[in-house]
Amino acid sequence: MKKALIVFLCVLLTGCAPTPGTGSQSTGSQSTPQDSSVQSSDSSSQDSSSGTPDASQDPEDPPSQTDPGTHSSSTENQDQIIEELLSAMTVEEKVGQMFFVRCPDTGAAEAVSEYKLGGYILFGRDFKNKTAEQVRNDISSYQSAAGVPLLIGTDEEGGTVVRASSNPNLFPHSGLSPQDLFAQGGMDAIIQDARQKSVTLLDLGVNVNLAPVADVSTDSNDFIYDRAFGQDAQATAEYVSNVVKTMDAQGIGSVLKHFPGYGNNVDTHTGVAIDERPYETFQTSDYLPFTAGIQAGADAVLVSHNVMTCVDSQLPASLSPAVHKELRETLGFQGVIMTDDLAMDAVAAYAGDQSPAVMAVKAGNDMIVTTDFQTQIPEVIQAVKSGEIDEEQIDQSVTRVLKWKYDLGLLGQ
Repeated sequence: MKKALIVFLCVLLTGCAPTPGTGSQSTGSQSTPQDSSVQSSDSSSQDSSSGTPDASQDPEDPPSQTDPGTHSSSTENQDQIIEELLSAMTVEEKVGQMFFVRCPDTGAAEAVSEYKLGGYILFGRDFKNKTAEQVRNDISSYQSAAGVPLLIGTDEEGGTVVRASSNPNLFPHSGLSPQDLFAQGGMDAIIQDARQKSVTLLDLGVNVNLAPVADVSTDSNDFIYDRAFGQDAQATAEYVSNVVKTMDAQGIGSVLKHFPGYGNNVDTHTGVAIDERPYETFQTSDYLPFTAGIQAGADAVLVSHNVMTCVDSQLPASLSPAVHKELRETLGFQGVIMTDDLAMDAVAAYAGDQSPAVMAVKAGNDMIVTTDFQTQIPEVIQAVKSGEIDEEQIDQSVTRVLKWKYDLGLLGQ
């Protein structure tokens, strides 16, 4: 779909043309790709005070309200923009929007245009040794190649997973883990860190942080422990709620992970994790932080490759319709559901000669996280064209993706 379509729609509906990759956050901290030339090239300007909102701002505070008529008008405007965008898309463009993929190390801008991608996830190599201006310019080139503005995500959890803050040119120090932050300053430190982290990422052009980790883990021997809050379900739920509200207040997308809860399972990057815990454990423990995050306004939920035997003993959660039903119906989540990376070994063991991405879409995922998108996208397109996947289901998923982009200020408002 041509970029002119977005401009036309936004001029028609709102009287202003959107800028790809530009959020409409009230913080004023997010740089647009087109503005990268006017940003300071001095990486030392990315210190802990840069762009920090008023510390007195409480994520618990509700957003300022306008009269009901204004809200209704905004909703109608959103629905109309999304409906017009969707109706103009080809099957190829719709399927492309469902892929939130690892940014390739070469030809990234060209791939955006060729595969009509929904978003890029940036890893350590995409930030390594770069200045803030270089990162902004890279992201600007991706956004310029996109027909529909991209989600630009990264995993900035703190502690052992710090894609961007590991580069001292971008952050004053590598992000601390939730456990270390809490030990130093309690929930106030957690909230302040989430706020400043969001501001800095937005300034670079990153509009989604794949965080917080909502897994419950209190045993230091668990694989996920170092990435988790490290306390019981109730405390983890409070942590997740505060982080999601803080991220939302700054205008950056949040992703709860790893549903249905990692527990004490092994690393699915390298093998299959069979979770044989009873359903009651999920009800009384693992589900609580996810429910809290959903109620706090989380934009997306990432589903793990763990096999949740009490719900589906045959498939990993990421490929299981039954597990997705839990998320939609039991927890009531209406936002974007995405897979963990389908390139992990835990998926290959179950996909066999089938396309993991086709299985993932049929299971109920709205977005596919993968490295080998060049193979997976054509397979999903073929499945839609052959009738194996109903195009109506694709439309529902793309609508959720576009709504997320609208909420992040990426589409004209």
